Amino acid sequence: MEQAILLLHLALVVFLIVLILLQRSEGGALGMGGGGGGVVTGRGATTALQKFTWYLAAGFLATSLTLNVLAQSDRQGGSVLDGVSLDSLQSETDENGGGLLDNLAPPTIGGDEPANGGSDENLPSVPAQ
Repeated sequence: MEQAILLLHLALVVFLIVLILLQRSEGGALGMGGGGGGVVTGRGATTALQKFTWYLAAGFLATSLTLNVLAQSDRQGGSVLDGVSLDSLQSETDENGGGLLDNLAPPTIGGDEPANGGSDENLPSVPAQ
C-alpha cells in the first residue's frame, strides 16, 4: 500500500510541476514578467489550469501526510546499536587479522599517560580471547 501511495505521490509531483510551468506568469516578482491583472490586484478569473493545480496541490499534501503517517507506524524504537553485541565485535577481524577490539587503548593526553590518570575503573571490561 505504501508503494502505491508513493507512486501516486510521484505522479502528482510530475503533473504539478508541468501544470505550474504551463501557467502564465503573474508578474510582480522583482518587477519582472507579466501584466498587471493578477492575484494581487484583484479577483481575476480562475482558469481550469489554476483549479486543477489547486486540486493536485491538495492531493500532494494528502499523500505527503499519508506517507509520513505510514513511515512513523513502521518505525521501531531503539538504537541501531541495540542489535550489535560485544561478542560479534570480537569475532570480527580487521585487515591485519586481529580482532577489532584488540587494539583499543585509553586515549592519551600528550605522552604515554592515559587521559583518565592510568586507572582502568571507568573502562568497560573486555573478556580475553
